Amino acid sequence: MTKFAEFLRNMTMAGKFAFLGIVIVILLGILAPAIAPHSPHDQDITRKFKKVDGYPLGCDELGRCVLSRLLYGARLSLTIALFARLLAILVGVAVGLTAGYFGGAIDWTLMRLADIFLAFPSLLLAIAISMVMDSSVQTVIFAIAASGWAEIAKITRASAMELKTKEYVTVAKTFGAGDFRIIMTHILPNAMPVITVVFTMGIASAVLTEASLSYLGMGVPPELPTWGGMVNAGKDYLIAYPAAVFYPGLAIAFLVIVFNLFGDELRDAMDPARRVNL
Repeated sequence: MTKFAEFLRNMTMAGKFAFLGIVIVILLGILAPAIAPHSPHDQDITRKFKKVDGYPLGCDELGRCVLSRLLYGARLSLTIALFARLLAILVGVAVGLTAGYFGGAIDWTLMRLADIFLAFPSLLLAIAISMVMDSSVQTVIFAIAASGWAEIAKITRASAMELKTKEYVTVAKTFGAGDFRIIMTHILPNAMPVITVVFTMGIASAVLTEASLSYLGMGVPPELPTWGGMVNAGKDYLIAYPAAVFYPGLAIAFLVIVFNLFGDELRDAMDPARRVNL
């Protein structure tokens, strides 16, 4: 039995529910072109806020299929969150490993830079970046990543500072291994459990940040379906057609909950002492 299969078998019911929910959302996003009843861009103002045949969840303010936009929105919202988190992980881990391993002036300089980013609320920083750049998917990804890398750097630095004192690192130095080799073969692999948990739990915050930016009109272009964009478009019609906000809002809440639950499960699995203490 592989470690992942064993992890799935030993998960709590909440963890299994979360994992199943994540898989379902990912599959819905991937299969959106095949299972969506209509194009997410197909407009007909005569269908505005109506439930007609072939439109299970009704139509939005422009007569577009709400279900189709939800399915395509799952794809785009998840893509933005995953790529933003991956970019933040790449930068944060690189900075954290460098600072934690070398210490001294390098550590001080990099951590002061991280402190500058941490001094601003992450959403406020993402909004500021979005305001000075063009409205695009790439901008949203960059804004979310820029607001999240510093926290990752701090966590990775702490792991690197602990790992560099281990005996196997001392042995590697004795045999003439270079700093880069030690970082890549001894420090990084042993820090991966922490990095994996941080990455997984950060996806939920990335989804919320994307939704917040879209709600404020600073996200992706309005014609592209994201759940946050759907909430933004539907908020002006909350009384006339509350479903325009309810469905995407429910989808955002569900995705945030399942990623947080799965992240908690990962954290407990990689730190058994924590589960015992709870």
